Amino acid sequence: MSSNVRYQAERIALALMAVSGIVVLLADLFGWLDALAPGGALPKVTLLILSTVTVFLLLEIDRLKKLDDVQAQLSRLDGNLQAQLSKLDIDVVARRLRQEHYGGLVRVHRRFPEEVFIGFAEGAGEEVAILQTWIPNLHHLKQALEKAIVDHRVPVRIMLLHPSSPVAGLRDEALRTVRDPALAADVRASVEGCLAGLAELRLGIRAEDRARLQVRVYNSLPSIAVYKADEHFLVSSFLHGQLAIDSTQIEIDGGDTVMGQEVQRELSTLWSIGSDVDLRDWRASIRTISL
Repeated sequence: MSSNVRYQAERIALALMAVSGIVVLLADLFGWLDALAPGGALPKVTLLILSTVTVFLLLEIDRLKKLDDVQAQLSRLDGNLQAQLSKLDIDVVARRLRQEHYGGLVRVHRRFPEEVFIGFAEGAGEEVAILQTWIPNLHHLKQALEKAIVDHRVPVRIMLLHPSSPVAGLRDEALRTVRDPALAADVRASVEGCLAGLAELRLGIRAEDRARLQVRVYNSLPSIAVYKADEHFLVSSFLHGQLAIDSTQIEIDGGDTVMGQEVQRELSTLWSIGSDVDLRDWRASIRTISL
């Protein structure tokens, strides 16, 4: 039954009920009920009214059923809302516990998780920063760094060891101590190769975006290797006999956590003592930097 037909039927039924009530009242007042149906008028009128009410209720069954469906949907929505709020509360509690008891530590990776950092860098909205002696896996990260610079207009800061620093020789020795020298990386050559890769990255982006790629070299003993994207940090140590990216990586979430603040201080310290490298001619730029 269409809604218009149902609406008209309901109005007719309600009108009949109202008119019946008035007619019965008048008929009873003038004594017509007893004249028309002596002794049985009241039951008949009552039956008439009840029948009309029944018809009206039958017409309303579909609408009442829809109300039940709406109530069921509201119940499901309420359950989903409660579940989401409960999850939100759990996430807030978990974050607070990480800050209070673990200093921001999220997890520990066996080696550098490239896909994790690429995801962080590609979604960065504030800053990407890398502190290393050199970046052995730069070729895997170039696309993510370019996306951060060009698409998200995020500054990318790179801090590398000066290739002529005495520390380069010490790191060479540390890498060769427990490895065959033929397998060990030449630190100076590796830093220079990384600078060449960064210069190539700079050439591949638009001129107006190149200023967001900033590179500095430092002449100091590095304490940790850091890969940062916004409030996410991946931190490792310079162990003997292996590259930092092959060492255990600590993932930290939150620049306001205990560990996050310490790592950020180290980044700021190395950046402050570093010297800018002009990637337009990095070789000449390196030669002008005094140690």
